[in-house]
Amino acid sequence: MTAAGTAETTGPMTAGPMTAGQLEAALRQLGAARYHHHHPFHKRLHSGALDQGQVQAWALNRYYYQSRIPIKDAVVLSRSDDPAFRREWRHRLEDHDGLHEGDGGIARWLVLAEGVGLDRDYVASCRGVLPAIRFAVDAYIQFVRERSLLEAVASSLTELFSPTIISERVAGMIANYPFVTRETLAYFNARLTQAPRDSTFALRYVVTHADTPERQQAALGALAFKCDLLWAQLDALYHAYVEPRQVAPGGFLPGDPDAGGRAWANAS
Repeated sequence: MTAAGTAETTGPMTAGPMTAGQLEAALRQLGAARYHHHHPFHKRLHSGALDQGQVQAWALNRYYYQSRIPIKDAVVLSRSDDPAFRREWRHRLEDHDGLHEGDGGIARWLVLAEGVGLDRDYVASCRGVLPAIRFAVDAYIQFVRERSLLEAVASSLTELFSPTIISERVAGMIANYPFVTRETLAYFNARLTQAPRDSTFALRYVVTHADTPERQQAALGALAFKCDLLWAQLDALYHAYVEPRQVAPGGFLPGDPDAGGRAWANAS
């Protein structure tokens, strides 16, 4: 698959379009095979094989992705001239931004970051984000801005698979990390209902509008692109903090006299 998300590896082209059921099955098969719950970093995270500093690195870097999701969704919203589509899609902005200060998924992620021992302001500043993660997340926003609306919607279908990873994560982290509580992981409670609601709408949109072989391959390619993007973020974490563990977030070493380095050292 290319960086632009074309479907080189998403399945053979057919003489005619797949049925809606066949397309849904193909999307689910692709996601099940390539979703990032298979990644070694997540397996370590969920099994308790990481230390607290490595869990902090995950929370810190993942915040950049969380904080950009409503920006991505605002771009998708702006691409549609259908009021019904916009009414449905704007739930996503409310879910992450909240309806008032201190509400929503972004605020709950900062609670998670504090819960694992990080400084809230340092996390929110994004100063410690690894360059590779920043690049990957920004590429996602560029993708939904430049590709078709169908592809933008299809790229969100990783949400079909998120309840599985959420269940694994919450159970595993509470069982294995004494510094993690259910309150720390409260972000994931809302996602157990939000993600199925959003993915049901997105899946219905994709199987309805992907009505030619070319559009179906584009939808599959978009989902493959998103899976690769999520995987790439974990690659960055794994190679920075696990194998080998050489740098703290943003390239700061613990104890670095720089302000960012001090924030990391204090949090660790």
